[in-house]
Amino acid sequence: MNDRPAPTPQPDALPERDSIAAPRASDAGDPTGLTPRMPNRPRRAIWMVALLALIALGAILAAYPRIERFYLRQAGAEDAATLRLATEVLRGALERTQALPALIADRPILPQLLAEPDNEGIVPFANELLRQSALSLDVSDIYVLDTEGRTVAASNYRTEHSFVGANFSYRPYFVDAMGAGLGRFHALGTQSGQRGYFFASPVIEDTQVIGVVVVKLRIDGFEEAWAQSGSTLIVRDVNNVIFMSDREEWRFRRTAPIQDWVMSQIARTRQYPVSMLTRLEMETAPLDPDVGFGLEVARIGRESFVSQTSLIAAASWRVSILTPTGPAVQRAWTAVLLLSLVVIMVALVLATVLARRARLVERLSAERSLATLLEARVAERTTELKTEVEERRATEARLRKTQAELVQAGKLAALGQMSAALSHEFNQPLAAVKSYAENARTFLDRGRMEDAQRNIERISGLADRMASISKHLRNFARRPGEKTGPVPLGPVIDDALELMAPRLRGVDIRYTPPETEIWVRGGRVRLQQVVVNLLGNALDAMAEVEAPQIDIALRGGASPEIAVRDIGPGLSEEALAQAFDPFFTTKEPGQGLGLGLSISFNIIGDFGGRLWAENHPDGGAIFRVTLESATPEAQEHAAQ
Repeated sequence: MNDRPAPTPQPDALPERDSIAAPRASDAGDPTGLTPRMPNRPRRAIWMVALLALIALGAILAAYPRIERFYLRQAGAEDAATLRLATEVLRGALERTQALPALIADRPILPQLLAEPDNEGIVPFANELLRQSALSLDVSDIYVLDTEGRTVAASNYRTEHSFVGANFSYRPYFVDAMGAGLGRFHALGTQSGQRGYFFASPVIEDTQVIGVVVVKLRIDGFEEAWAQSGSTLIVRDVNNVIFMSDREEWRFRRTAPIQDWVMSQIARTRQYPVSMLTRLEMETAPLDPDVGFGLEVARIGRESFVSQTSLIAAASWRVSILTPTGPAVQRAWTAVLLLSLVVIMVALVLATVLARRARLVERLSAERSLATLLEARVAERTTELKTEVEERRATEARLRKTQAELVQAGKLAALGQMSAALSHEFNQPLAAVKSYAENARTFLDRGRMEDAQRNIERISGLADRMASISKHLRNFARRPGEKTGPVPLGPVIDDALELMAPRLRGVDIRYTPPETEIWVRGGRVRLQQVVVNLLGNALDAMAEVEAPQIDIALRGGASPEIAVRDIGPGLSEEALAQAFDPFFTTKEPGQGLGLGLSISFNIIGDFGGRLWAENHPDGGAIFRVTLESATPEAQEHAAQ
């Protein structure tokens, strides 16, 4: 793009045809090309979106009670399983304990104990027997009463709260066992101060009731288990007195008024401490008024709960679980806030879209006036870009031609360096050919056909050797093509070594061909040129070394690598930094132009690879070439 300022558009420069569709001035009778009502429509739509958003927010707030009830029902449903489990555990414990007094009353020692309550031989044995039974049956206490209600033996005879000698005739379970045959009662223990459920059964001898066996089941363990829950469980009796709860401050509190005669009965049976029967203000209301039963909302002081109740008929207990409403209310408010945020965000998005549309409509006129000017500038710039592209292509072609000439010059320079050795390579076989030819003629004259034939075979072998050398020189000297393709590295290294054989005499070449061929993307002749340049560079670096050595290593994989190492003095920091710069050389003047490594660097770059140098830790320099891996294809696809 040029830097010239764009001319200010004039009203008379409006195009007849625009890239953005808009009504024409001639169609609407508007000289500006736009009707004045267009910007007002999006604004009215924005006000409508705002009104709809306010209506939606009001509807969400109005629906909050329903949302809250939904989450309260969900909280109650989550604790329904806990209530069922607690009820079944209590019911199971009571049913299991109910049968124990009758079983214990059948023991033969009890009639003897009740007949001789002061017998010092029977009483200790009975006490210990009852203690062992209480331990094995996992109950709190087992004790035996005579017909007057006095305790003659008890499992807690060793404790400081021993029941032995205490009179429990005032307890309903004693009266019921003496009369009806089975007594049951829940109360706070007057001796131990521990709450429990009492089961009583008569001791019968010859159809006469001679005493009563009482089994007490403690309930503290159930409350400890309930305390692990996030909800509160309470057990109320028929008088609405909370007998069990994992909240200690609620125990023995009443949730409803108690009549005077009931209070007198509680005092007479010493079921609860009358002084503790204070009122616990508890207000309940159905969670779903239309249903009329099921979940309730209970408010106790400042706390609010979702309440649900199940019954234990045998004990006349109501087991209730109180789930705090706080988490459910919080989730309800979270849902309301999320819905409100969604409404607000949708409204904002719609308002933003409409506002942008309004601004877009207002800018259409200005955009139409600039359209023609922009098209003209684009056309102008397109022409300039075409010219630049053509110039770049011409420059690139010249660069490629120059590079090819440099590569060819490098090859000819390498051939010049090898000329003396190549002359020796050709002169020796030619002299041998002449000698073998003269000997063969002599052998033919003498009739020694076999000796003549052997000399002719030797002449043929020497001719093949000179033809091979000539072929490598011809391939090395010819100009390479431009195409690239799959090339095997092994033959490239072999051709370079054979081509450099005259200069490599006396050099220890350490090279192990790979077991499997390594294929790379490149051109065979140009890769051979790179390897020849690296070998020549290594030879020049070891000009002063008595026993020169060159290590050549090939590595396959995703990025195949060629490594050529010499044992010369290595490269200085300056040489490492400028090794591949054109015309940089460490040789004496007249010994080289400094283009070999630069040409090799560009050749490898054309193949998508990388060429770099480093000093080996054990001395000398090492040049590494990494190339792109390739898959073997047809031979004609490999670039030459």
